[in-house]
Amino acid sequence: MQYDEFIASVAEKAGLPRDEAEALTHATLRVLSERISGGEAEDLREQLPKPLRADLIPPQEEARGFGAEEFARRVAQRTGIDEADAGAAVMAVLATLRNAVSPGEFQDVLSQLGREFAELLESTS
Repeated sequence: MQYDEFIASVAEKAGLPRDEAEALTHATLRVLSERISGGEAEDLREQLPKPLRADLIPPQEEARGFGAEEFARRVAQRTGIDEADAGAAVMAVLATLRNAVSPGEFQDVLSQLGREFAELLESTS
């Protein structure tokens, strides 16, 4: 999937203008890089369009454990939007990510995120 296609998909799924979807995509991937292991971030980075790869350089090798609510709070903090809106946008980015990378790679990411994320993602599909 190309960069423009990725952003357009997030915009459509989240019901946002392109510029907001773009900012939320970058913020979500940066928070994701904190939440998954460095090795997993590297594997995922290889399957993304080049303009998104820098967002997946983790600040540390070890994954940090936090749930979906904290994930949305961190995205909201980085973008300045409401936490409820950030939560929906995070799910739009994850849904797009699921379509942009191989099924096995997405399963690896989801296994690190945990059941809460999987259930939220299924409820938005």
